[in-house]
Amino acid sequence: MSLQYTSVPSFVFLVTSYHRERVLISLYQIFHFVHRIKQNQSAGVSFILLGFSEYPDLQGPLFLVFLTIYTITVLGNLGMITIIRLNPKLHTPMYFFLSHLSFVDFCYSSVVTPKLLENLIVEDRSISFAGCVSQFFFVCICVVTETFMLAAMAYDRFVAVCNPLLYSVAMSQTLCSLLVAASYFWSMVCSFVFIYYLLTLNFCGTKVINNFVCEHSAIVAVSCSDPYVSQLSIEIFAIFDEVSSLGIVFTSYVFIFVTVMRMPSTAGRYKAFSTCASHLTAIAIFHGPILFLYCVPTTKSSWLLVKIASIFYSVVVPMLNPLIYSLRNKDVKQAARRLINSQLSCH
Repeated sequence: MSLQYTSVPSFVFLVTSYHRERVLISLYQIFHFVHRIKQNQSAGVSFILLGFSEYPDLQGPLFLVFLTIYTITVLGNLGMITIIRLNPKLHTPMYFFLSHLSFVDFCYSSVVTPKLLENLIVEDRSISFAGCVSQFFFVCICVVTETFMLAAMAYDRFVAVCNPLLYSVAMSQTLCSLLVAASYFWSMVCSFVFIYYLLTLNFCGTKVINNFVCEHSAIVAVSCSDPYVSQLSIEIFAIFDEVSSLGIVFTSYVFIFVTVMRMPSTAGRYKAFSTCASHLTAIAIFHGPILFLYCVPTTKSSWLLVKIASIFYSVVVPMLNPLIYSLRNKDVKQAARRLINSQLSCH
């Protein structure tokens, strides 16, 4: 018995020591990041984002197109969040995930598009080292979070179709919150790892990035040191994220397909497939360009294709998601009409 009682404070001491060490390591990593950024800043390191500067006649039309897309993105995603929050009927797991997906899309577009618009109307397309690293960091957070948010939504559809009677119990508020929190947490872990290895590289002077956004491949292409370790780290994490998230999606929809095909009525099958159609469309338009970028070699002749694919998944996709889920969803359309009518009646 004495051993049992004496082991408790020892265990508490070990746990406390462990957390203290983790905090110290985290603080050291943060100070290391800041030190490396200051080093590169003091060395006069900066980048020039070429964007679409090789097409001077298209700068004006492209500015109007991307400004329109960004406006629709902001209104669509913030509107979706507002509708879900204000309508009690939409307080379900599916719309809980959808509200977070809209929030991530809004943040993603706001990280990328304003700088893209600025570079289309000004001659000075430079960006500081700290600004470029910060943009890359937040882009990573948004991309990884959306990847696993779509996977969580696939699991939600699997439970809804395959176990409808246990849906409210299986998809509890606690589980939904844990899935969302895990997506955000893992995205931050990936981003810190990418930034850590990126900051181990040396940069000198002003470098030209042949893209409109600070992506990893574009940044390491202009480094003055060997980027092998940094490229290897991001490839390992990117492959893991894609394979694991798409594995969850594929497994979920295999079970959904088998369950739906066993339904006796055609109306039941149609209803089940229609509830998954919006999510499948969102997965296709998000993962399609990313997989395309994996397959395209980063050569000089392929940079235009890389830019177009990057534009699609970083600027266009955040605009399409709220349109897909609103145009194909009767509940969202009814809630939007009700909200608009109530506002008009108040005025």
